[in-house]
Amino acid sequence: MPDRSIIGTVLGIPPVAALGVAVAFTGLGVLIDVLRMGTVGVIFKIGFFLGCLLAVMWVRRRSLFGPMVQPPLLVAVLVPVIVLLVGPPRSGGGMTETLLLVGAPLINSFPTMATTTAVVLAIGIGRLLLQRYDAPELRLRRATGDTTPVRSPSAKRPATTPSGRIRRDGRKPGQTVADRARERAREKRLYAERAEAEGTTATERPARLRDVSGRRGSDAARGAARTSRSPRQS
Repeated sequence: MPDRSIIGTVLGIPPVAALGVAVAFTGLGVLIDVLRMGTVGVIFKIGFFLGCLLAVMWVRRRSLFGPMVQPPLLVAVLVPVIVLLVGPPRSGGGMTETLLLVGAPLINSFPTMATTTAVVLAIGIGRLLLQRYDAPELRLRRATGDTTPVRSPSAKRPATTPSGRIRRDGRKPGQTVADRARERAREKRLYAERAEAEGTTATERPARLRDVSGRRGSDAARGAARTSRSPRQS
């Protein structure tokens, strides 16, 4: 499941795309609020929360780290930049006015940032724990109630099946691959010797049949001769 989103049947997006989704929603919310009221407000909160939530749910499972840590970075970067670019005009108060102009939206957005970060971290950690072995065959096994442990393809397989039956490759319970190979070689050798013996017998069989039929014919001729020489009974 490394390439899946929070929904197992939907492919996830790359981390760059997830970052773009969060940036788009957050930037749009900040822009609308700054143009409307000069600071961040409800639209920013909704856009920021939805963007970060959608990013952590839609990103690939193996790329969860970026969406999990991006909420504070988005607020720290996007809010000051957008406020400085499109905020209310400054009256020449210098650095103090600039700090107040940027600091007020950051302070106002802190509760939203903290709440969104907590929710995003919870969802990301939940995905890391629950989707670790969330493969289609494992979901089927859980649905059918099969509790047989599943090994990874790279793990060493046991010599026998869990039920103790002969494996598909012919190995018996407790029999190794080398023992099975030696047994197959011995079976092939015995089969070849048997086939060779049966072939020799088949070539000798017609001669034996001719000898047997010849003896039977001669015995029958002798019996007929003795019968013809014996005197007839009245």
